[in-house]
Amino acid sequence: MKYLFLILFNIIALTSLAQVNVSINWVQRMPSPDNDTIYYQPDKKLVWQNFKGDAGKPSIALAVTSSGLGYNALVKYHGAQTNITMNVYCYFNKQNSWVRKGRESDYALTHEQHHFDVTYIATNLFIQKLRAANFTRSNYNSVIDRIYKESCDELERMQNAYDGQTKNGQLKDRQYEWNAKIDEQLNGLQINNRFSSL
Repeated sequence: MKYLFLILFNIIALTSLAQVNVSINWVQRMPSPDNDTIYYQPDKKLVWQNFKGDAGKPSIALAVTSSGLGYNALVKYHGAQTNITMNVYCYFNKQNSWVRKGRESDYALTHEQHHFDVTYIATNLFIQKLRAANFTRSNYNSVIDRIYKESCDELERMQNAYDGQTKNGQLKDRQYEWNAKIDEQLNGLQINNRFSSL
């Protein structure tokens, strides 16, 4: 019984000594000009030439922005130490984004730009949740998956609220309110004091 207690004590002691270091970086990727993806950069705005998809069947939408958030993670083990490096990014897909021919306007482009901005805001929330998480060697995979799913769900809610309340940009007063709201949130964001280019 004494030996069993000592073995259990040693296992618990080793587990408590295991250290998990997590580095979370906001990444600004620099794709080639012919790439189908644009990565979010606060000082660069979308232009109608970025919307290369087919408009398809008629709908109330004049244009559609296809954007999302993503990450890649590298995990290295050194004895009892676990090092996790996460690179997080926000992207716009050119081929899945479209505008109806002849309906291009600065007003509509601002509405679509703000969809991309909302994705960037959600990406920032994803990073904040990751930085606040309690990672262990045994839970980091499930914790990252859970936070990513929660963040994608939150992004969808935000996008639906934006389109719903502005009626896809048709309600100009509500659109101007959302413009101000999104611009204010963008001005307050501090995703990371380090910017990387991959």
